[in-house]
Amino acid sequence: MPHVSPTVTGKVVGPIGFGLMGFTRPWAPIEYSAATKVMKTALEQGATFWNGGIHYGSPTSNSLHLLKHYFTQYPEDADKAVLSIKGGYDVSTHSPDGSPSGVRASVEEALAVLDGVKKIDIFECARVDPNVPIETTIAALAQLVKEGKIGGIGLSEASAATIRRAHAVHPIAAAEIELSLFTMDPLRNGIVDACCELDIPLIAYSPLGRGWLTGQLRQHSDLAESDMRRMLPRFQADVFDHNFGLVEAVEGIARRKGVTVAQVAIAWVCAQGAIPIPGATTEERVLENSRNVTLSAEELGVLQSVLDEFEVKGERYGGRHEHLLNL
Repeated sequence: MPHVSPTVTGKVVGPIGFGLMGFTRPWAPIEYSAATKVMKTALEQGATFWNGGIHYGSPTSNSLHLLKHYFTQYPEDADKAVLSIKGGYDVSTHSPDGSPSGVRASVEEALAVLDGVKKIDIFECARVDPNVPIETTIAALAQLVKEGKIGGIGLSEASAATIRRAHAVHPIAAAEIELSLFTMDPLRNGIVDACCELDIPLIAYSPLGRGWLTGQLRQHSDLAESDMRRMLPRFQADVFDHNFGLVEAVEGIARRKGVTVAQVAIAWVCAQGAIPIPGATTEERVLENSRNVTLSAEELGVLQSVLDEFEVKGERYGGRHEHLLNL
């Protein structure tokens, strides 16, 4: 049974959302014309929650620039999508900035790039700033809501305690966390419970485990030498075969159901009451991810049995990035 309802800032959104990060990666950019076709397909398939970030790409070509291009081409779509933007993060130092001046500068930067073609329905700091009380950050964002610069306030990778503290200052429109069959943490650390109690929609990024739950990676050598996932602990050679055991278990259910591994993974996230925001760079993948697949109670039970027995090896990010999770 879903824990939270799929509504954000008073709008009903589709069963899934859409992540924009893949379009503006500095190491593998995609032409705006090609990206626009994929985005249009996503919206037509009901993926109405769009998630981007100021740091998704370069300072002159990030997801905000892509969004400006899209909504200039399709101004009639501006009110069809709920736009959530992440900021308040310095990529040069890999550190969050939740100070009042920092969040204001970040919002102003996003608004300047969008140039009025689409409003920011939700703004969230990409990570909680450990050096700034969350009450201070949320109060600053609340002022920006009051000024009409953003529609609502989101949180990203915040702990259950931080979510409660933030919500006490200003209603939180959405809480974004990593949630998938590959990352169960929010179901175990109180985050989902807190969002359920406070009626905060839960947004699940990486619902396919950064491509792990597609079945396309079957051995470590399938990762290109330039693939950024080679830097992540869970994709290392010494744990690859072990972690692949989870994929094999999900593949069994997918075969019996006549769907793909990715569709099972996304359906499972939806069954937890979250809005998954899978990324996709092709129309084919959008169509696959958007297919309405429902898991039966029996299938959910089988998956739960697998998850109860299987232990994923490796941290999510590793290093300093790991320390910015669940603050």
